Amino acid sequence: MMMRRPILILLLFVLFILEGAVIPWLVPDSWQTRIVPNLVYIVILFVTIYNHRHTALVLGLTFGMLHDIVYYGQIMGTYSFAMGFSAYLMGFIFQTPRAPMPIMMTVIVLGSLVLDSTLFGLYTIFQLNHMTYDWALVNHILPNLFLHFVFGLVIYVPLRSQLEKVNKRSSNEKTA
Repeated sequence: MMMRRPILILLLFVLFILEGAVIPWLVPDSWQTRIVPNLVYIVILFVTIYNHRHTALVLGLTFGMLHDIVYYGQIMGTYSFAMGFSAYLMGFIFQTPRAPMPIMMTVIVLGSLVLDSTLFGLYTIFQLNHMTYDWALVNHILPNLFLHFVFGLVIYVPLRSQLEKVNKRSSNEKTA
């Protein structure tokens, strides 16, 4: 377990850097303002299902704060709160230790919807957002949801196997 946890943190940092450095080059110019890929959040959702929701909460708060500082500096703490809250909520709702692919894809879809809706609500409360939810759903939330779903499908098998190995080692260390 001690060997795999730093690899998970490193993976999250690499995805965090890819979100800002490589992904904007891959997204067409007309979609730059519509799609905001949040690849780190998808991996955190895997952690909440295959590891533990408290670990995902801490990772969500930490990497959400990094998102707030580096990418979205209008209000500090919005991404931190939204990522931590939605990851914990998804872990609380779906308490399955070995979730099959359909359940994990449902978690990704619902988690992405909760994350973007929470951000929409927070920005509306603080009057940084002057659009309706219907417009945001069609133009921002659903394209992000589709992108998150595809990314979740791509990383499902390798990430699940690594997280299950982490769980086996942690349970073996607790019994020893």
